[in-house]
Amino acid sequence: MSGPLYRGATGIRISGNSNDLWDSQMKDKTEKEDLDRNRSSDQSYLALRFPFRVFFPDNNSPSKYGNGESGFASDPFIVGSPRSRHKLTLLLLKLSLALIVILALVGSFWWTISISTMSRGQIVHNYRRLREQLVSDLWDIGELSLGSSRLQEFEFCSEESENYAPCFNVSENLALGYSDGSENTRLCGQSSRQSCLVFPPVNYRIPPRWPTGRDIIWVANVKITAQEVLSSGSLTKRMMMLDEEQISFRSVSPMFDGVEDYSHQIAEMIGLRNESNFVRTILDIGCGYGSFGAHLFSKQLITMCIANYEPSGSQVQLTLERGLPAMIGSFNSNQLPYPSLSFDMLHCARCGIDWDLKDGYFLIEADRVLKPGGYFVWTSPLTNARNKENQKRWIFVRDFAENLCWEMLSQQDETVVWKKTSKRSCYSSRKPGAGPATCNKGHDVESPYYRPLQGCIAGTHSRRWIPIQEKTTWPSRSHLNKTELAIYGLHPEDFSEDAENWKTTRPGEEDPSPPYNMFRNVLDMNAHFGGFNAALLEAGKSVWVMNVVPTSFVGVLHDWCEPFPTYPRSYDLVHAEGLLTLQTHQQRRCTMLDLFTEIDRVLRPEGWIIIRDTAPLVESARMLTTRLKWDARVIEIESNSDDRLLICQKPFFKRQGVSS
Repeated sequence: MSGPLYRGATGIRISGNSNDLWDSQMKDKTEKEDLDRNRSSDQSYLALRFPFRVFFPDNNSPSKYGNGESGFASDPFIVGSPRSRHKLTLLLLKLSLALIVILALVGSFWWTISISTMSRGQIVHNYRRLREQLVSDLWDIGELSLGSSRLQEFEFCSEESENYAPCFNVSENLALGYSDGSENTRLCGQSSRQSCLVFPPVNYRIPPRWPTGRDIIWVANVKITAQEVLSSGSLTKRMMMLDEEQISFRSVSPMFDGVEDYSHQIAEMIGLRNESNFVRTILDIGCGYGSFGAHLFSKQLITMCIANYEPSGSQVQLTLERGLPAMIGSFNSNQLPYPSLSFDMLHCARCGIDWDLKDGYFLIEADRVLKPGGYFVWTSPLTNARNKENQKRWIFVRDFAENLCWEMLSQQDETVVWKKTSKRSCYSSRKPGAGPATCNKGHDVESPYYRPLQGCIAGTHSRRWIPIQEKTTWPSRSHLNKTELAIYGLHPEDFSEDAENWKTTRPGEEDPSPPYNMFRNVLDMNAHFGGFNAALLEAGKSVWVMNVVPTSFVGVLHDWCEPFPTYPRSYDLVHAEGLLTLQTHQQRRCTMLDLFTEIDRVLRPEGWIIIRDTAPLVESARMLTTRLKWDARVIEIESNSDDRLLICQKPFFKRQGVSS
C-alpha cells in the first residue's frame, strides 16, 4: 500500500479559555484525521500516475505543512482568515479529485466486465499499447521535469576520442594485472559510456561510393601512417599503394592476383569446384586489412573479419573504412559473441594466434563456433617448421585437432585444411582420456555472451547440429521451410509475418528516401529474423548487413547498454526496428539517450538512422535528436498502423583549427 509521502506536526493554538482550547484541539484533531485519510488516498494515486514526481519534485511547491514565523509548523486549516478559506477551498478541490478518481475506478471496473467476452489476443494487444503509452508519457514527464538543461545539445569530445573504442583500455588493463595479450581484453563499465559527440579527424573526407570505396580509402580517415604501411612485410600491406591522400588496394603487381590464387587453392584442397557450394559464412581471424574477404564478397561469400584491439586502429578500422564486415574480437580469455555452430569456415592466415597455448582452449573455441562439417583453414610457417621447438608446437596442434574429431583433408606448402566431424558419435568413439570431453547440458549454452573460455566441446546438444553439406545452398537457404524453422524454435506464422512486413515496407521507399546506392554497410541493431537484410538483397542492393541480436535471442550477440566492439565512424546506415520497445521491457538499465550517443559514435558523418517503433516511443526519440544535432523527421507508415518511422541524418561537423 502507498502511504503519504510526508508527515508533518499538528498545529498549536493558544486560547484564554481552557474549554475552548480543548474543543479547538478536538476539532483540529478530527479535521486532521479526515485530511490525512484523504491525502493518503490522493497521494497514493498521484504516486502511481506520476512516479517521476518522487525523483524530480517541484522546488517551487510548498511543503505539506508550512513553517511559521516562530519556526514551528503552522496549521494550514485554521478557519477565520482569507488564507484559511483558501486552504479550505483547495481541500474541497482535492476531495472532488478523489471522488473523480473513485468514479473512474468504478467505471474502469464495469468496463473490464463489459469486455470480458472479447478475445484474449485483443485484450493483450490493447494492454500492451496502454503500457507503452504509459511508459512514453512517464519518459516525457521525466524529461520535462528536468527543465531546459535536458534539451541542451551535447558537447563534442576531445581530439583524443576520435579513434577511441570504448571497453578496450590497454593501460587500465595493464594496471589490473593483465598481460601476455590479455591486456586487450574487453572490459565494459559505467566509465565506458561517453556523454559527448565524437569529432571526425581534421582532414576527414566522405568515403567513395562502392565499388570504388572497397579498393580506395582516404589516408586521413584512419589512424595509420605511411611509415607503418611501408615498414610492414605482410602480404596485404605490400599489396597497398600509398600516396599523400589515399591508399589503394588495386595494383598492377602480380601480388594482387595472389588472393584469387590463394582462394582457388583452398577450394581445391577442400574438394569444392565452386567456393559457394556449401560455404556461405566465413570467420576471418586476424584478417589484415580485409583483402581475403573483399575478394570473396564478389563470390557472394560473407567474410567476417575479427582482430585484436589495436590502439592504432589498423586492421579492423581500415577494413571497416573499406566498407567490409569487421569487428574487434579476440581469443584471449573470453568466448566470442557468436552462438555455437555459426560459421561454415574459419580462416587464419598468419593471424597471430598461438593455437598451442592455454592447453588448446583457443582450438576448442574455434570448434564451438564452427558448424558440423565446416572447415578450419590455417596458413602458418609453423606447419613447415624445421627446428625442434616449432615442430613440437605443430605436433600439438595437429594431435589436438584430431582429438577434436577434425579430419585433416590436405596440406600444401604452409596451408592446412581440417574438416569438423558431422557425427556426434565420433566423440564417444575416442579412446578414454583422448582430448576434451563434450560439455554437459548445463555448460552447453546455446548463446554465450563473453563467457570465459570453456574446456569442453560445445554444441553437441543443439538442435542446430546439422552438417553444412545437408543444407540447401545460397540463396535458397534464405527461405526456410517449416522443418528448418522448427530447428530454430520458430513458428512459420511468425516468420511469414516478418517477411510480409518487409514486402509491404520496402527499404528505400520511405520519404525522404536515403541514397542507398551510397551505402556499403548497415548495422541492424535488432535484426529479428534478418528480414531487413533479406529485403535489401532481394532489392538488389550491393551492401552487407551486420545483423545484431540482443542477448536473449540467437544471432550476433550484443547488449546495447554497452558500446559495440568497433571504432568510431564504422557504418553508413543504422537500422533499429522494435529496439526501443525491447529496451523499455528490460528494466531500463540504460536510457534512450545512451543508445543514441552510441549510434552517433559508430555512424559515419552524413550517415542515416532509420528507427521503427510505436508512435509514442518514436515521438520521445525525436525529441532527443536535437541534442545530438541530427536532422530528424517522423513518417507514418500506414494509416491503420500504430508504428512510425524516425528517419535521421548525422551532419558532417568539421573540427575548427589548422589542418595538419
